[in-house]
Amino acid sequence: MPVIASVFALVLLVTSGRYGYHRDELYFLAAGRRLDWSYPDQPPLSPFLARLMAAVDPDSLCVMRLPAVAAATLVVVCAGLMAGELGGGRGARALAAGAVASSALVMGAGHLLGTTVFDLAAWSLICVLVLKLGRDRRWWLVIGAVVGLGLQNKVLLIVPVGVLAVALTLAGQRKLFATRYFGFAVGFALILWSPYLWWQAGNGWPQWELSRAIAGGSSGTSDTPITFLLLQFGLFGPLLVPLWVYGAWRLWNSRWRAFALTYAVLFVLFLATGGKAYYLGGMYPVLLAAGAVGLCRWLGADRRRWAAVVSVIAVNVVMSAVLFLPVLPVAALRDSPVLAINYDAGETIAWPRYVEQIAAARPPGAPILTANYGEAGAIERYGSEYGLPTPHSGHNAYWWWGPPPDNATEVLTVGIDRERLTGICSVVVPAGTLDNGLDIDNDEQGQPMFLCRNPVRPWSQLWPQLRTLG
Repeated sequence: MPVIASVFALVLLVTSGRYGYHRDELYFLAAGRRLDWSYPDQPPLSPFLARLMAAVDPDSLCVMRLPAVAAATLVVVCAGLMAGELGGGRGARALAAGAVASSALVMGAGHLLGTTVFDLAAWSLICVLVLKLGRDRRWWLVIGAVVGLGLQNKVLLIVPVGVLAVALTLAGQRKLFATRYFGFAVGFALILWSPYLWWQAGNGWPQWELSRAIAGGSSGTSDTPITFLLLQFGLFGPLLVPLWVYGAWRLWNSRWRAFALTYAVLFVLFLATGGKAYYLGGMYPVLLAAGAVGLCRWLGADRRRWAAVVSVIAVNVVMSAVLFLPVLPVAALRDSPVLAINYDAGETIAWPRYVEQIAAARPPGAPILTANYGEAGAIERYGSEYGLPTPHSGHNAYWWWGPPPDNATEVLTVGIDRERLTGICSVVVPAGTLDNGLDIDNDEQGQPMFLCRNPVRPWSQLWPQLRTLG
């Protein structure tokens, strides 16, 4: 298992500097420059880590992604530990770790500094610790700390934690809660989470509004019910589906059936509420670990069977790496299936080129107003080379950071269509179009730039109507 985790981490490290920043990473850098106890769309952990890594080396994408690599590697290690807690030996632990390391979701999330990989790590560690509770209730103290820290990364963690707690009770594990350590765990989690809750309460709970917007399909990775269902077979690779289905069956027929019940409830809950497919991703390591334990007992010492299983995982590794790691040359992406399958790959392309085009279109002294936080974050990251000012945007936290100055009579807008601008500006003049030069279809390709002249009202009054969540 240590060898598998080490090789996995090495692969992520080697590929971490290819392509470029993801739009979310640019946003986390911007948020990290404005550290707060919370933001309207997220807790503070990812922006804090982005700021910390930028302090180490502000120009290194590899350094910025080190926490993500560490978190993804922890998921792999936890898979092996779960297999051990479920009764598996060395082979089962290696098989579980290898299966999770070969998965599309863990590879893709581990390549980017974002909330998803830390959410996976927190939930995987919680699953390991819950399995350890059967022997020592003091593990509740660590669970409380992990839950509290995990909630400072992503509020969604409270959902699987709550469902698992109810499932453990329904599945006959009530004794696990009959200890003072459980109360301490709840207290630790609330103390660690309280700064976020305080900020959200004081600002009208904006993240709740954002979650409803995402459920309504406002995010670039929002899923329909059909795609949510189909993507469950691809998150960890279609070749691993039999293993995690078998694992779910084994868990259901064991003392730890609460995990299988949690998976079923979360599946229905996220499907019904418009959740994204990867929201369910944290459950698959424990299912694969349970499946690996049973499979290893069947494999025994038969080398041919082991060779067949290892071959399947190897094929899954190659498929996942090609699709979810920056393996192909950038120029080859357009004619590959990568962009159709991996939306995030396209969002790591050509940000410096876009900023160069924005700088060329901007009149001297004009503020910049962007449609989304990716464009604004890219300008903050690369704009100093061209003397660009701090941009403005109505998107998510950028809206909270304020509008252009009221005395600005000419503003360069990026990504905002003419129809929307006609209600804001007296004069709208085309200023060019963003072009990545690779004919790669990402969210910024072909977006218009306009000069917005003579706003119909001061920007501070126009600002409420420019707010966008998603």
